[in-house]
Amino acid sequence: MARATNSPASRKRHKKVLKYAKGYFGSKSKLFRYAKEAVQHAWQYAYIARKKKKSDRRGLWIVRLNAACRNNGITYSRFIEGLHAANIILDRKVLSDLAIRDEVAFTGLVAKAQDALKAKAAALKKA
Repeated sequence: MARATNSPASRKRHKKVLKYAKGYFGSKSKLFRYAKEAVQHAWQYAYIARKKKKSDRRGLWIVRLNAACRNNGITYSRFIEGLHAANIILDRKVLSDLAIRDEVAFTGLVAKAQDALKAKAAALKKA
């Protein structure tokens, strides 16, 4: 009896991995053994990058907010503290978008935050 090699399935598996490795440098795009390893690493990096992208975005929003706040005469941390004191619950993505697209609304938020900070300071002074 002839030896069964499962050739069609392995060829299909190899072709699939080599298709993912297309464009890789040297033997990583030509030879299955090296292509499989390169593709697995690439998928690991992609998985990690999908998680890291979220913190990168948040950092970008904070940088934009800080710049917009400083243009309005307040620091980012004081602005956020003032928003919390004023019970204004907006996330940094929305605040950043407001700072870029609607400067009048953002200036109003800064004014409310400053008023809330003054009220907070006055309450602390009384106590």
